Amino acid sequence: MAKVSVYNMEGKEVETMELDDAVFGVDVNEHLVHMAVVQQLANNRQGTQKAKTRSEVRGGGRKPWRQKGTGHARPQWTGGGVVFAPTPRDYSFKLNKKEKRAALKSALSSRVAENKFVVVDELKFDAIKTKDFAKVMSNLGVEKALVVINDNDTNVVMSAKNIPTVKTASTSTINVYDILKYNTVVVTKDAVNTIQEVYA
Repeated sequence: MAKVSVYNMEGKEVETMELDDAVFGVDVNEHLVHMAVVQQLANNRQGTQKAKTRSEVRGGGRKPWRQKGTGHARPQWTGGGVVFAPTPRDYSFKLNKKEKRAALKSALSSRVAENKFVVVDELKFDAIKTKDFAKVMSNLGVEKALVVINDNDTNVVMSAKNIPTVKTASTSTINVYDILKYNTVVVTKDAVNTIQEVYA
């Protein structure tokens, strides 16, 4: 089992914690991780792009004048349709539940292996204060971070909202894309236990 240090909000080590290898020590399946990221980005696409095809543009019906004998050139007018024009479509596709879980475990395991997984004993704020949250991140020595908390603590979420390099997520909303997008994953001790219960 991998051991990680648990820090307090001042950035001091208070204890060590063992991580379950079934969640944080699996072999990284790069293909599944890639598929999970592609799926999330595809599912986020609106798919509303549209251009007119040859059959939809105005005009192009009757010949405007006869081929010869009028003194006019053959018409070369702008405004034709696009040959293989984009049409509104749904880009989303499904991954199996097992594949999703395996991809998430792979992403978490890669962060632990790279020492980019920081465990905090708790994140508690008396009021919504961006300055206080930024100070905690500074104490922990992290900049671009995904902060995972167990329950949606409004003070924590709102304090982090105005920091562009930080995103908060609960244990039920974490995903592979965010884990890989942010340099470091900061997790509360309670959140680690919940993740291990759900995914082990």
